Amino acid sequence: MAVLPAADLPVVLLATPVTGACVLLALGRRLPGWAVDTVATGCALLSFVLAVLLVGATPHGRVVTWAGGWQPKPKLTVGIVLVADRTNASLVVLIFGLAACALLFGWRYFDSVHAHYHALVLLFVAGMTGFALTGDLFDLFVFFELMGASAYALAAFKIEDAESVQGGLTFGVINSLGAYLCLIGIAMLYARTGQLGLPQLAVALAGHGSDPLVLAAFVLISTGWLVKAAAVPFHFWLADAHAVAPAPVCVLFSGAMAPLGVYGLARVYWVVFHGVLPDGSVHRMFLVLGVATAVLGAFMCLTQRHVKRLLAYSTIAHIGLFLIGLAALTSLGVAGTAVYLVGHAAVKGALFLLTGMLLSRYRSVDELSLFGRGRDHQVAGAAFVLAALGLAGLPPFGTALGKSLVDEAGHSVALTVLTLAVSAVTGGAALRVALRVYFGVGPRPPDEATADVVTGQDEEPDATPPSTRTPVSMSLAVTLLLVAGLAVGLVPGIATAAGPAAAMFVDQRSYVDAALHGSGQLPISVPDTHWTTSAIVSGVLAALLAVLVAVIGLYSRQLPELVRRPIGRLRPVLTGLHRVHSGHVGDYAAWLVFGAAVLAGLVVLG
Repeated sequence: MAVLPAADLPVVLLATPVTGACVLLALGRRLPGWAVDTVATGCALLSFVLAVLLVGATPHGRVVTWAGGWQPKPKLTVGIVLVADRTNASLVVLIFGLAACALLFGWRYFDSVHAHYHALVLLFVAGMTGFALTGDLFDLFVFFELMGASAYALAAFKIEDAESVQGGLTFGVINSLGAYLCLIGIAMLYARTGQLGLPQLAVALAGHGSDPLVLAAFVLISTGWLVKAAAVPFHFWLADAHAVAPAPVCVLFSGAMAPLGVYGLARVYWVVFHGVLPDGSVHRMFLVLGVATAVLGAFMCLTQRHVKRLLAYSTIAHIGLFLIGLAALTSLGVAGTAVYLVGHAAVKGALFLLTGMLLSRYRSVDELSLFGRGRDHQVAGAAFVLAALGLAGLPPFGTALGKSLVDEAGHSVALTVLTLAVSAVTGGAALRVALRVYFGVGPRPPDEATADVVTGQDEEPDATPPSTRTPVSMSLAVTLLLVAGLAVGLVPGIATAAGPAAAMFVDQRSYVDAALHGSGQLPISVPDTHWTTSAIVSGVLAALLAVLVAVIGLYSRQLPELVRRPIGRLRPVLTGLHRVHSGHVGDYAAWLVFGAAVLAGLVVLG
C-alpha cells in the first residue's frame, strides 16, 4: 500500500468494491453468513483506507489519472480522466465510512440475507465513488446509472412486500426520467463542442454564454442531478424510498447518495459553466431551489409520525441548506456546505440505525404507537437524543460549524434565520421521537390517522424474530457515526482543511490545467473555517429551539387556545401537502417536468 503510486489510487478505489461484489456473487452461496459479512465489510474498510491515502496525496494539488494511458496531447484529448482533489477524495472517505458502518450494523440486523445484498451495497458505493472522481461528463452519467440501478434494487430489497416494490419502482422511474433528461443535455453539449471531458468542455465553451443550446444543456443536466439530490420539486421519490429500504441502506441514501446530486451540480457548474453562465442566474437558481427545499422539507418533517419518513424529509430540508450554501458562489459557501454535509451524514446515519433497532424490536416505526415502549433501552434513547441535537446543530458537532459557515457565506439575516429555523425544526422533530418513544414524555397521543398519513405501524422487521438485546456490532456502528459527527467539529485539521479544499474546488483554471497539462497554480484566497463565538452561540440557540419544538409537539393538546387556533388554520395546508405526496408515479413525473420548466425560467430570466 505504501508503494502504490498516487495516480493508481482512484482506479484501485473503483476496482476494490467491484471485485468484492464479484467474489460474493460467485462464492456467496458456498460461504457461511459470517464470511459474507466479513468479506463485504473488509472491502469497505480497505477502500476506506485507500480513500484516506488519496486524501493524503491531495494536500496541495490534484491526482490525475488518464484511463488506459491516453494522456492528452496538444489539440487532441480522447481519454477518460479521473481527477481527485481534497474535496471529492474526502467525499469518497465519507462514502466508504458510511458503507463500513452500514455493513457492520447488518451483521446481526438481518436474519436471512444473501450475498447479493452485500454485492449490491458494494456496487452502489462503487458507483458513488466513480461519480465523485470522474472528470468526464458522460462517465458521470454512467456512474449515475450504476449507482441508481443498485439503489433501486436495495430500496425494493423486500420483494415479498408490495410497499417495498412500489417504493423501489417510484424511485427507479423518477430517477430514470431525470437521467434521460440529463443524457439529452450531455448530447447537446457534445453536438456543440465534440467533447465530453469536463476540462475539455471548459475550454470549448469559453465564450458561449449566450448560446441557447448551452443554456438548455445546463438546465437538463442540472435537472438530472437535482432529481438525485431530491431538491423540490424533484424530491417526491426520496421519502417513499427511505420508508421501504432497510435502515442500513437509508444511511447511504441520506448520507451520501442524495448529497452526491448536490456535488455533481456544483462540480459541473464550477468546471464547465463557470464564466459561461451569468453568476446572477446561477445564484438565483441555487437560492430559490434551496429555500423551497429547506422550507418544505422542514414542514413535512415536523408533521410525520412514520419515523423513517420523518428522517427522510429532514434530509430533504438539509439538502436545501446545502444548496443555499452553494448559492453564495464562493469558496466559503462550498467549505461550509462540505463541513455541514459530512456532519449531517454522520448524525443522520446514527438516527437511521437507531430507527432500525426500533423496527427490529417492536415491528413498528410509528412514533405514536411506540409511546414509552423504549423505556428499557434508555442508552439507545440517549444516543437518539444526542443525534437529534446534533442534527439541530449543537456544538461541537460538525453540523453546527457547517451551518455557521453557510450563514457567514450568505451574508443575509433572513437566510441566517431560515437555516436556524430549519435546523431547529428538523432536530426538534427527531428529539420529539426520542423523548416520546424512549422516555414516555408527554401525554399518550391519540391515534388519529387519516388516509393521507403514513403511520408505520405493523412494519415487517428486517430481522426475524425481532431482537430484544442490542448486538455489539449494531451499537458499535451507531457509536462510530456519533463519534464521527463530533470529530468533524472537534478535530482541528478537518475543519481547517475544508478552506483550501473549497478554494481549489471553485478554481476552474487550476482544474483544467491539472487535467490537461499536469500543472496548476494553488488558489491564493483561502476562506477561514475555524469556530467563532457566533457559531457556538448559533448552535446552542438552534439546540434550545429544537428542545422547544419537541416540547410543543409533545404537549400540543395542552397549549392555550390562543396558540392552537393559528396552528389549526394550517391543517388545510398540511392536508394539501400530504395529498400532493400521493405516491403515484404519474404525479411525480408531472412535477419533474414542471420543475425542469421552473429551472429553465430561473436560469434564463434576467
